Amino acid sequence: MTVQEAKLRFGIVGQSAALDRAIFKAIQVAATDISVLVTGESGVGKEAIPKIIHGLSHRKHKPLVAVNCGAIPEGTIDSELFGHEKGSFTGATGARKGYFEEADGGTIFLDEVGELPLGTQVRLLRVLETGEFIRVGSSKPQSTQVRVVGATNVNMFSAIERNKFREDLYYRLNTVEIQLPPLRERREDIHLLFRKFAQDFSQKYRLPAVRLSSDAVHALEQYRWPGNIRQLRNLVEQLSVVETDREVSEETLLNYIPEIAQTKLPARTSDTPLSQSEFNTEREILYKVLFDMRNDLNNLRQMVNSFAGGGNLDSESTSASAVARSMGAAAGGMTGMAPRNAVPLESMERLAPNERYIDAVEDAEEEAEGMLSLHDLEAEMVRKALERHKGRRKEAAAELGISERTLYRKIKQLDL
Repeated sequence: MTVQEAKLRFGIVGQSAALDRAIFKAIQVAATDISVLVTGESGVGKEAIPKIIHGLSHRKHKPLVAVNCGAIPEGTIDSELFGHEKGSFTGATGARKGYFEEADGGTIFLDEVGELPLGTQVRLLRVLETGEFIRVGSSKPQSTQVRVVGATNVNMFSAIERNKFREDLYYRLNTVEIQLPPLRERREDIHLLFRKFAQDFSQKYRLPAVRLSSDAVHALEQYRWPGNIRQLRNLVEQLSVVETDREVSEETLLNYIPEIAQTKLPARTSDTPLSQSEFNTEREILYKVLFDMRNDLNNLRQMVNSFAGGGNLDSESTSASAVARSMGAAAGGMTGMAPRNAVPLESMERLAPNERYIDAVEDAEEEAEGMLSLHDLEAEMVRKALERHKGRRKEAAAELGISERTLYRKIKQLDL
């Protein structure tokens, strides 16, 4: 069968090369039993491909079962696909066949297959590899001879990276991939589809078919059609029912799709998600710096107290000087200049050991107290971290750089 004959038989309208290529691949794989994955944006007409594959295969006298995986609740999808036994869960008053059992010998079309839960993906992988499945509540394997055609509008590689879809199932399901182009890449087909839908609704509502002026045709073809063929079909239905003048002008068309006059400028986007420890505002960055500064202050205070108690001051002079230097840099970095009361490093080194450490602590404390109350900043930072992670203490603690136990203690201390 040629591509043009397939278009006439299955009611497909279009002349674009990308559409012809997709139909040609569907015709070629129809005689085999290999799995097929149909990809494309929502509304491009992916359901036409499994009809071609099933209608031209040796399974055409068996059922073609279409399942919208995104519309089935996660708690019942295993029962819907593979069936269940009586008493396997509350409300299971009798045994029930699943879609795979109903489609035995035929073809099952799994629309929105990218929305399947991970647990169901494991069971689907088993069916694709061995042809066996187990009903919910049963321990007896059953076999099925069914061909699987999947469809999705999800970026599968991105879903695999986010652990939303199993990589082994993707390569098992994607033996042959058929990609359907969006309507904006088929501009030569837009007016043809408009006329086809206009004729369909003319017969349905027993009204004369709507027509477009030359300016309206140009405007129609320049629109990006984010909803693809489904959006175009809905537009034609509105015009057929609402408009009394059967020739639609450009001005009338703009009333139904006002976005057509807006310029679609490219925007820079990034597929790399922000890390959870990355803050969104300058104020939160300031909180983070001050929080780290307070930790440095506490460490320095403990060091000075241990030295004042009779420890070896000279052996720790280099460490204390480094801490003081880092604190001075942190305080200066927040304002873009050196701290107001910072003691030059050369002067600090000429001081006696006790004076050197005590002065460093006092200067750092004065600098911090002069800016904001560290207690209030700490409380605010902990509160924002908990809000960002919706009360999950483990993730909030990881963001703050402290242990979960320390965070729990601070929540009690700060009365959050």
